[in-house]
Amino acid sequence: MNTKVAILQHRLLHYRVDFFQRLHDELARHGVELMLVHGQASAAEAVRKDEGHLPWATQVRNRFLGVAGKDLIWQPLPRSARDADLCVMIQENRVLSNYPLILRRRLAGAGAPPLAFWGHGRNFQTTAPSGWRERWKSLMLRQVDWWFAYTSMTVDHLRASGFAADRISNLNNAIDVSAFRRQIEAVPEAELARWRTDLGLGDSQCIAVFCGSMYPEKKLDLLLAAADRIRAAQPDFHLLMIGDGPGAAEVRAAAASRPWLHVLGVRKGADKAALFRLACVQLNPGLVGLHVLDAFSAGLPMITTARALHSPEIAYLQGGTTGLVIDDDRPEAYAEAVSLLLRDASRLQAMRAACLEAAGRYTLDNMVSNFARGVLDCLERHGRLGRRST
Repeated sequence: MNTKVAILQHRLLHYRVDFFQRLHDELARHGVELMLVHGQASAAEAVRKDEGHLPWATQVRNRFLGVAGKDLIWQPLPRSARDADLCVMIQENRVLSNYPLILRRRLAGAGAPPLAFWGHGRNFQTTAPSGWRERWKSLMLRQVDWWFAYTSMTVDHLRASGFAADRISNLNNAIDVSAFRRQIEAVPEAELARWRTDLGLGDSQCIAVFCGSMYPEKKLDLLLAAADRIRAAQPDFHLLMIGDGPGAAEVRAAAASRPWLHVLGVRKGADKAALFRLACVQLNPGLVGLHVLDAFSAGLPMITTARALHSPEIAYLQGGTTGLVIDDDRPEAYAEAVSLLLRDASRLQAMRAACLEAAGRYTLDNMVSNFARGVLDCLERHGRLGRRST
């Protein structure tokens, strides 16, 4: 029987399906059986309709308890996973079933199967970084044998918290954007011309794009105020806004008096690829997450602000190389930085080239490789690799 690794997910998200399939296949090549255990969404999460399916995964029935507006989760551990040589848990305070596993591991002592966390390390978007939730999370992060860290920001936090660097695997969290890259490369010139005509862009080369959900953390007020100033400095400036959300009405209202502001709703596939091809920068003054990989795939430097509540993937955005991170979040400061970049063709071209290079670094294949390497290193350190007879 192969060495067995169990990964526990409270639900299987659709964008993780390809990742787990590739990880399953990669570990199998090293004689390691991957067992994925997942439950299902809570009632509040189910409305998103974002769950996926894998025929070889083991599905269990979660139990939910609503406390103080949060869904606490109990996820049963199936009997078939109890003899795993490594168990990887999602690091979330609300997953109550993690705690008995941690206690059992602590009581078992040396020689017992290792336990690992996979997560951010801390909530990078909390408005209460010193609150009891973050203090509890900080205490618990040292109770496992290994860490699968989302990005270098998580690695830095873990090391600062006293977790040994040689027991941390930096995954460089990613999604597969290769299809989007192919769509960008395949956009016909006639399609770009059609969009230019339909939107009244003329021959402008000063086009920016915003793409994402429209909600307060995206700093839409700052974006609109800065866009007015950019337009005043660059008369051929246009802003394409892709997405929807609670802030969309505000954006549409602003567009009614700004013919250069184009609110396009949710766009996918070939339409999204064409709009990204038209742009030369991506403006995103608020929260930056995995969508930075879309920008890199299109060769678009992203301009954001340092004080936004970013996800760990902000680590991929290197200020001055693959984008700009503005310390001052006043609209005039943001607008000035964008305008200066748009007027500096050589700098902009160098940054666009750096983005395409970064796109080849932060890939799903590399994430799979990083995760598999971490699993094998952890198993080897704890004497669990290849210990079973085949």
